[in-house]
Amino acid sequence: MLTLIGLKSCDTCRKARRHLDNAGLKYRYIDVKADGLDTATLTQLIEALGVDTLINRRSTTWRQLDDTEKARLADNDTQAAIELLSTHPSLMKRPVLTGPNVDARAGYLADDYDTLIDHIP
Repeated sequence: MLTLIGLKSCDTCRKARRHLDNAGLKYRYIDVKADGLDTATLTQLIEALGVDTLINRRSTTWRQLDDTEKARLADNDTQAAIELLSTHPSLMKRPVLTGPNVDARAGYLADDYDTLIDHIP
């Protein structure tokens, strides 16, 4: 089953959910603020996507971090990323889509989702 990770209040996450719903795909939705993500899941996402992809450096949350917190990610340190994402879940680029036979992806592009949907058995 697919898993979509995002925020209920995020317009882009709503678009991704609507796209999956319209395609008739079943998926599990995880709200990072309400449900949170455990360390194992964050580690898997970082391994699959990389720190640079998973951390949204254009977000309001990123701009509100102090320079010390931002500097912790200078070396793409997995542990620092896990700690920051645990403390500031809205720092994650979203939505994140994962699942069996699906390469993890962060962000939403309709064409990308169409291609993905065409290849799901």
